[in-house]
Amino acid sequence: MNGIIYDARRIKAYEGMQALARYAGKTEEFVANLWESLLSDKDMMKEWMYYLDHHILLDEVVCEGYSLTDLYVWQMKRYNLVQDTGKNTTDCNKEAMVLDAFATMFCMKKDPALYKERLEKGQGMDR
Repeated sequence: MNGIIYDARRIKAYEGMQALARYAGKTEEFVANLWESLLSDKDMMKEWMYYLDHHILLDEVVCEGYSLTDLYVWQMKRYNLVQDTGKNTTDCNKEAMVLDAFATMFCMKKDPALYKERLEKGQGMDR
């Protein structure tokens, strides 16, 4: 078996993502897209593994001055606005927001100007 490298951490990371996604009500397509993005970005994979181990964000990855925690808070504010509660109720799924923060960071890395504008100016009255 020379030459075979087995990375059990990635299997654990994938299984952790599947479990959190099930709990958060995310689709298999969402998981597949997020996992594919994680596999292509070692720094984000490190963030994900850290989150699984500690249930807090490491915040080493920054895009346009925004970290995963910033994107998490942005997700939470959007949830509160849509739900019109002004506070986080018990039905506010924090794991879903973490997964969304990771997905948003990948989108932001692809189109930083658009997401920076959304974060700083909001999405507009129609959204």
